[in-house]
Amino acid sequence: MSKDKQFVSEITPQGEDFSRWYIDVIKKAELMDYSPVRGCIVFRPDGFEIWEHIKDAMDVRFRETGHRNAYFPMFIPESFFQKEKEHVEGFNPELPWVTEAGGEKLEERLAIRPTSETMIGHMYSKWIQSYRDLPVLINQWANVVRWEKRTLPFLRTSEFLWQEGHTAHETEEEAREETMKMLEVYREVIQDVLAIPVVVGEKTPSERFAGAVNTYSLEAMMRDGRAVQAGTSHYLGTKFSVAFDIKYLSRDNALEYVHTTSWGTSTRLIGALIMVHGDDRGLALPPKVAPTQVIMIPIGPPKTRDVVLARTDELYAELKKAGVRVKVDDRSDVSPGWKFNEYEMRGVPVRLELGPRDMENGVCVLVSRISGEKKVVQQSDLVEEINAMLAQVQQEMYERAKSFMQDNFYSVDTLDEMKALMEEKRGFTIAGWCGSTECEDKVKEVTGATSRNIPFKPSEEKSICLCCGQPAKHTVVFARAY
Repeated sequence: MSKDKQFVSEITPQGEDFSRWYIDVIKKAELMDYSPVRGCIVFRPDGFEIWEHIKDAMDVRFRETGHRNAYFPMFIPESFFQKEKEHVEGFNPELPWVTEAGGEKLEERLAIRPTSETMIGHMYSKWIQSYRDLPVLINQWANVVRWEKRTLPFLRTSEFLWQEGHTAHETEEEAREETMKMLEVYREVIQDVLAIPVVVGEKTPSERFAGAVNTYSLEAMMRDGRAVQAGTSHYLGTKFSVAFDIKYLSRDNALEYVHTTSWGTSTRLIGALIMVHGDDRGLALPPKVAPTQVIMIPIGPPKTRDVVLARTDELYAELKKAGVRVKVDDRSDVSPGWKFNEYEMRGVPVRLELGPRDMENGVCVLVSRISGEKKVVQQSDLVEEINAMLAQVQQEMYERAKSFMQDNFYSVDTLDEMKALMEEKRGFTIAGWCGSTECEDKVKEVTGATSRNIPFKPSEEKSICLCCGQPAKHTVVFARAY
């Protein structure tokens, strides 16, 4: 067996074992490694750079909508959690506690941040005095800890990176408008930057964020048919402002409680984009977040090497100047075929090949990671051609993922029908739901699927509950999830 084929065979095919494929790909592409602490991972440079590009795309939009970044402590006094009962009950099973420091037992246990509503609520109660102090629009980029029993790199780890926005407003109307505005920011980034189609809707009461009045989510379909919650936005009402006494003097000279929101996305977006776009060759990264957008591979016999490398360096400089994230692999101890496999596996969107014959003709060859299309282009037009192919790859990745979601989205009317689909096929189901917790729990018990959300734009409206046969109050998307 050739070295090239051996290289590809080290990745388990998706159809054989999707979870094994995922682990093979993220380790072989050097996105992460396991740390000595259970459930925690090390982000290697390529993995962290993907997160940096996501962060940059988010931050631009946050600033455009008037938000500013701040940072709050990761240690939270236990008494803070006791102030909002529903909140502490929701997080208590996952909380790690610090009980001593400096060799002495602490007077009060400190939780390591699972989310920051309580700490931020405490600080807002100090900062907000009057309607003139509102709105408060703050975002935090941070790490959080939730002691997960079952972990999967990027998608579910004991410590992960995220952003969490926390805002305070005079009125319910303003806070609800903020909640939906940030949900739309997430949809835009996830679809336009990560090329991932999503189902946007409201969570059922049992799936709401602990302490929220309403929770809205974006649900993405992985290539094994499972769902990943790609982002959430919460209207918190006055629950946290009452708990933390966040009052302001209104325009009518009366003390009122502020209305608050919170919203967040995390490094699970990295896991989602891998599972949405990857294939049996490895990663397939959207150009807008790929650490390397173009890999340049000079080709030819040793006698032409110096001339080809010289021209490669010139073209590299042009692309670099134009803002393209480009690298050159000019190693002479591995074959071009090995390099082709290597960078396909790493998900580099575009490969550029340059050989002695191309030099003679003033051209080079571009190859798309997604379609495999080979295009001969003039070196004089290289920047324009590269940007066009990157845009094409980005669009094709979104369209391919959207088609996959549509092809694996099923309409069901009964629980038996859903159970059969879940056993035989992969994907999401849409069904009617009467609104009772009993019927929602029954779906999970029988099929292993959970309610993902009540979509704002369902493909169809359902009139009968799939469990009890009573009139449906909602049309709901159900799926097995990570």
